[in-house]
Amino acid sequence: MTKRKPTGSTFESWIDQQVREAEERGEMSNLPGHGKPIPQRHGGTMEWVAEKLRKENVDTSALLPPSLALAKEVEDLPHRLAKERSEHAVRDILLDLNTRIRSAQLAPQIGPPMRTRQVDVEATIATWRASTA
Repeated sequence: MTKRKPTGSTFESWIDQQVREAEERGEMSNLPGHGKPIPQRHGGTMEWVAEKLRKENVDTSALLPPSLALAKEVEDLPHRLAKERSEHAVRDILLDLNTRIRSAQLAPQIGPPMRTRQVDVEATIATWRASTA
């Protein structure tokens, strides 16, 4: 467990002390990437975060502004609904999506303009029924 910083010492001196003690214990030997150059990143912090999420197989749509994230969700909707087995679950997904779209339409704009329209629940359910029959 990490020790607490002693009162009266600066963070810099305390951190230097922690690193020095770890080196003395050999905890800094044979670390991954030892002796290799630090990879150059051209896209800034967000590009690094997106790359890390991709490597960890995490959906990067969380990094998108609401207008783009919702548009992507509507685009992926048929694939998502194809996995559902009950009309009730499909209806819940559509109502939740429409609620979030409506909230984004009413909220102050963040990022690109909100162009995604609410989904026609009954028409989408009819299409889902036809595809599962």
